[in-house]
Amino acid sequence: MRKLLEIAEDARRVKHAVAKLGTNDKNRGLFAIADALCAHADEIIAANRTDMENGRAAGLSDGLIDRLMLDEKRIADIAEGCRQVAALPDPIGEVLGMHKRPNGLLIGQKRVPMGVIGIIYEARPNVTVDAAALCFKAGSACILRGGKEAFHSSMCLTKLMRAALEAEGLPADAINLVEDTSRESANQMMKLNGYLDVLIPRGGAGLIRTVVQNATVPVIETGTGNCHVYVDASADLDMAQHILVNAKCQRPSVCNAAESLLVHKDIAAQFLPMAAKGLAPDGVVLHGCPRTMEILGDAVLPATDEDYGREYLGYEISCKVVDSLDQAIDHINRFNTGHSECIVTRDYAASQRFLDEVDAAAVYVNASTRFTDGFEFGFGAEIGISTQKLHARGPMGLTALTTTKYIIYGNGQVR
Repeated sequence: MRKLLEIAEDARRVKHAVAKLGTNDKNRGLFAIADALCAHADEIIAANRTDMENGRAAGLSDGLIDRLMLDEKRIADIAEGCRQVAALPDPIGEVLGMHKRPNGLLIGQKRVPMGVIGIIYEARPNVTVDAAALCFKAGSACILRGGKEAFHSSMCLTKLMRAALEAEGLPADAINLVEDTSRESANQMMKLNGYLDVLIPRGGAGLIRTVVQNATVPVIETGTGNCHVYVDASADLDMAQHILVNAKCQRPSVCNAAESLLVHKDIAAQFLPMAAKGLAPDGVVLHGCPRTMEILGDAVLPATDEDYGREYLGYEISCKVVDSLDQAIDHINRFNTGHSECIVTRDYAASQRFLDEVDAAAVYVNASTRFTDGFEFGFGAEIGISTQKLHARGPMGLTALTTTKYIIYGNGQVR
């Protein structure tokens, strides 16, 4: 087992070699990784089976078990993500404008690699590959520290990725996995000043809060998702039902799933029974306000402020009848986590106010919040979904994993 400091030294040593790789070399490595994952799917599934058995024995929730599980289709999707990253334009070397000063200096900005990127994440083995692929294409080495729940899966995936790079004559130490899954290794990673150029936590609220509060290295905060669907007075109610059911039930364990339903009072009596009917096949539990309970009856549990602020990550949803668009926007901006919010409406003015006034990384008109995803946005894969406002916001693809430096051309100017 390589110790964390050894891994950090190896990553720092190799980062300049990774930064100098050309687009063709990086793409060649990514295609080799994708082929290796598909060729060794049985080996990955066997390792994942161990994690699944351990997870069930440890009492992991159904939502976490779903995040943990790998099968042939998910492995094929992960491999396809690598190929899509390879197909994306290489951001490294892009010049972001150039302007000439009165003294003749030409001043511009150029996109460059971060250097060494650290990622701390939980029971999501797909993140092991997504993060490695994006960091590699962005010209950076990475240090990955996954949770103990996905340890065997992540070990297998990392071994295959490193071997694929080595077989192509590329630096294997561009991709590194911390094998120590103790809390101490996470704490050490948060303080790897001089080694890590940036640290990205990806997981639950507790993990993210711990990293943000304790790290001494720069951090990009990825957030939890208390996402809302607001059904406006002018909404197409059939469309609203389809969007709600997809946003809540298609995969409730992920951060872009809807956790709260807001309904305008003018259509509440008509729409709430439609909503309950659409959610019933999945057994979704409703926590509702008094007006919701009046319309739907005893099947609805009373909702508290805690319910409205909660990320359920399962088959539960909070529900509130609101008097106006203003009240809906105020409620969302009070309880949301800055992730993804949706309005269903046929009123253009209402849609534009919602887009302008809701404070979130992704704001939708007449579409499911489930699209807040790097793959769906055309990024090939994502490193996470940033809910902060500095450097990156929303799904983080290649560009979000780069930085810039000023480049200045002169012809002998002095100051």
